[in-house]
Formats: sequence, C-alpha cells, structure tokens
Amino acid sequence: MLKWLWLSLIALVLDQWTKIAVDSSMRLYESIAIIPGFNLTYVHNTGAAFSFLSEAGGWQRWFFAAMALIISVILTVWLYRLKSHETLLAVALSLVLGGAIGNLIDRLAYGYVIDFLDVYYQSWHWPAFNIADMAISVGVFLMLLENFGIGVNKPEEDNDDIEKLDLKN
Repeated sequence: MLKWLWLSLIALVLDQWTKIAVDSSMRLYESIAIIPGFNLTYVHNTGAAFSFLSEAGGWQRWFFAAMALIISVILTVWLYRLKSHETLLAVALSLVLGGAIGNLIDRLAYGYVIDFLDVYYQSWHWPAFNIADMAISVGVFLMLLENFGIGVNKPEEDNDDIEKLDLKN
C-alpha cells in the first residue's frame, strides 16, 4: 500500500511550508490573534509532544530524532505489508509518517521543532503545535477508529474459493 505515500508527502510539504512561512514572517514568541480561541504564536519546542522533556538539557534532540527515524522505517514497512482492503489504516499510517518526518526534519536542522498553532480558552492555552502534530494526531485517531472496526473493509473473496464452492453444489 505504498501508493498512499502521496498523503505523507502532502502532510510533510504543508508542514514544512507553514513552518518556513512562520519562521520568515514572525519573531520568536510573537503572537497574532486570528479568531477568539486561536492565535498564531511562534515557539521553539525542544521536547516531544506538548513540550514533554523540553527542559531536559539537550540529549532529547538526538533521542527524539532517532525515535522518529526508527518509527518512520517501521511505518513504511507496515504500509508496504498492508493488504489492498486496509485503506483506513493506510491513510492513518501515511499521516503519522508524514508528521513524524516533518518534525524529524526540524529536529535535525534546528535542534527544535517549530510550533505555531495556539488554541486557548480564556487564559488556558493548549501547548502550541504544528501541521505535523495535526497529521500525527489525526492518523492516530484513524488508527483507533480502525481498531474499533469503523471504516474497515472486508477482504475481497478469492475467486478460486468461490468456484470451488460452486463445483461442490
């Protein structure tokens, strides 16, 4: 099911394009109000999701980069081994792969991930995130749906088996 890698590429290109746009047009920690409850706020995240381990002292850059690389290889092999009827899982894995590579590029190039999407309610702000994080989150959500049987396609029956059944009758 490597035919779904185009979705990974779209997630990756959108992620990198938006990060470059933010980096070239905003100052670090600058915030632009878009609508109530949503800002563009330029931050650097040296940690993992939601800034986990961001104050760990530097070792996390290479740890998270290595993890992203290993996970990307695993996801690609998993995609390759999927059957043609496993469409939802292919979409999910492709989104996670695109997001993982997007954040991996940032870690290797800068030592941090560029985050800029800031969702908030009153004075409470969700940790800033980016398009790669969105792709990963949507991909994981789709994997959960697939795991619960939602959107699962049945494998097509083998024509030889059908013919054998007809011969017995």
